[in-house]
Amino acid sequence: MKEQLDFDKRLIGFRYQMLKTHLEGPEGLELGPAEGEMTQFLVNDFETLTVVEGSKSLIDQIQMHQNLIKVHSLFLDFTPDRKYNTIIMEHILEHVDNPVELLVKVKEWLMPGGKILLGVPNGNSIHRLVAVKMGLLGDPCELNSRDLSLGHRRVYTNETLSADLHSSGLDIVEMGGVFFKPLSNQQIQDNWNEAMIQGFYELGKDFPENAAEIYAVTMSA
Repeated sequence: MKEQLDFDKRLIGFRYQMLKTHLEGPEGLELGPAEGEMTQFLVNDFETLTVVEGSKSLIDQIQMHQNLIKVHSLFLDFTPDRKYNTIIMEHILEHVDNPVELLVKVKEWLMPGGKILLGVPNGNSIHRLVAVKMGLLGDPCELNSRDLSLGHRRVYTNETLSADLHSSGLDIVEMGGVFFKPLSNQQIQDNWNEAMIQGFYELGKDFPENAAEIYAVTMSA
């Protein structure tokens, strides 16, 4: 996995803040935690948190906690021994071959009334729209060099994410945006101060259609 920028990690923290009010226990499942940047927050929200990661080198980096269960497995090979109140799928759907197939499988792991919380990069983020105007992208959802380096197979918009969620038999409870990002992560990291970062995080709540990230709170239909 390409090494994360410090600002990449800040964005993970912001995504957690947006999802936090929707987390319900006692049982939580996080798919694709990588090296555990969000896990360090989530572990405080559940009596038991299970994380499933396909990379052994990444899952080995996650700090162990008394209430944490680490499982090294591909998602489609995972067979849980329990149901979950909340399943977190942050930056998963843009990486997998068949997002709908995965969602159909994952929703079977929910307890009655349970939620799946999802997050994906937004193709209509203002920084991608600017890239089109600059001639750097032919289309806002075109895969750029960083998308390819991160293993992205697609870039979502609100419309395409909603379509995949509905096709999977999930009802959307809430959708929103995280962080208004006019520049690349590297440019922000190199040039912005903390007040600017916080200000543009708050601004993302006012302009969800063009925020850097899309989040969705869903339940089984």
